[in-house]
Amino acid sequence: MAAKEPSWELYRSFLAVIREGSLSAAARSLGMTQPSLGRHIRQLESDLDVVLFTRSPQGLVPTDLGDELATHAQAMYATSAALRRAASGSNSEVRGVVRVTCSEVIGAEVLPPILTDLRQRHPGIVIELSLSNRSEDLLRKDADIAVRMVRPVQRALVARHVGAIPLGLYAHRRYLKANGKPLIWADLHRHAMIGYDHETPALRAVRDKLPLGREDFSLRTDSDLAQLAAIRAGYGIGGCQCALAERDKNLVRVLPQAFAPSLDTWLVMHEDLKASRRTRVVFDHLAAALVGYIDGAA
Repeated sequence: MAAKEPSWELYRSFLAVIREGSLSAAARSLGMTQPSLGRHIRQLESDLDVVLFTRSPQGLVPTDLGDELATHAQAMYATSAALRRAASGSNSEVRGVVRVTCSEVIGAEVLPPILTDLRQRHPGIVIELSLSNRSEDLLRKDADIAVRMVRPVQRALVARHVGAIPLGLYAHRRYLKANGKPLIWADLHRHAMIGYDHETPALRAVRDKLPLGREDFSLRTDSDLAQLAAIRAGYGIGGCQCALAERDKNLVRVLPQAFAPSLDTWLVMHEDLKASRRTRVVFDHLAAALVGYIDGAA
């Protein structure tokens, strides 16, 4: 048991060092001086009577205990952020902060016009947009609303199915002119294929539709945006949302009859937020807009 209960400010400094890897970078991220941040870390170690970091040529490295405490400190941070968002507006007004999490490609390619329309309708709402292919924990209040490609199973979450996003294989006209257009599956093995580095649940849902594995890809990346950029640059052939590819007249679909899977798409929020008017407004706006986006691609 700690001899003294550390303040949240000390944990916040601890998390900053975990994220940034050095006192100087962490101090900059928090708008503090390096000596002040160093005192916070020493005070936290003293209050807890533990060692949280060791020094290495690469910077500060968390000890095993430091890594364990970081998980709990992150939960504290998420709760603190959720409290601030809840306090940013009242239920009688459509104003305040709503945090939305989604994949990179949804956040960068699909949501900007949708959020622009939301801003025009409800200028009092502030959106925090978190782009990650890792599902943030809505039960822990890491975010208020999530766009997910896997159906949530937790009972405490409210989920709305907004449709299935059609996918296809695409390549730039320039690439196909130089390398030819594949006519059958076997042709793909002589092409530069763009794909994933690590498999995700969403990928597993469509993997059986594409008889190619990680070893078959000439470019491997877990970034949806990097894959899309590579397709647009003419690197090779890769999977893409049909609605996005159709915006670019230089992208050509290949093997449309053989590869035409879709990604079930869900809009999710914690059931505790149903009474929050601003969260409900954002949820309903996103749901309607995503349905329109998916229907337009069908």
